[in-house]
Amino acid sequence: MAVLKVHGSPISTATQRVIAAINEKGLEYEFVHVNLAEGEHKREPFLSLNPFGQVPAFEDGDLKLFESRAITTHITRNYATSGTSLAPAINNPSVCVNWMQVENHQFEPVTSALTWELVFKPMFGMTTDAAVVEEKEAKLAKVLDVYEKRLSQSKYLGGDAFSLVDLHHLPNLQCLMGTPIKKLFESRPHVSAWSADILARPSWVKVLDMLKN
Repeated sequence: MAVLKVHGSPISTATQRVIAAINEKGLEYEFVHVNLAEGEHKREPFLSLNPFGQVPAFEDGDLKLFESRAITTHITRNYATSGTSLAPAINNPSVCVNWMQVENHQFEPVTSALTWELVFKPMFGMTTDAAVVEEKEAKLAKVLDVYEKRLSQSKYLGGDAFSLVDLHHLPNLQCLMGTPIKKLFESRPHVSAWSADILARPSWVKVLDMLKN
């Protein structure tokens, strides 16, 4: 029986982030589906795993965690010798940590808003707010201008090797590649090359296969 358990939903971008990290490490895990439509995440027994009622929740033996980036950091540190390192570059870890904060505070909020408006609202039969899309698109363009400069200096955001910094971008990046926002990524050569590179990783392809099934 797998030691690791992921409680979540395949359509949850935060859940996808955790599974991508596990795949990079080549670890076995048990996936426990949480039915969001029926509100299973808002009642017990799920609330005993995540009192905030959001997916995913994670178990590693007796350890329980419930924030996706905390979970991926735990996986990276505790399974350091398995699979891809994912850790910050040894020679300058602070740079990697800096860009992890950029992803969390600059990229994530704007891309989550765009994903909601352009992907999930249509999925649920809701009307997209064009004004919100216009506002967030302009903000994302500025973020990606900064990314373009950074990626002209190194292959990945944290340095020369793929790490958690890049992995954390994958779910929202994937969602937006199926929308008109795709042009913001493709119009910037270094951002475009980076996007294509990380989206093609076998660990992420496995996540997409899970979604299809």
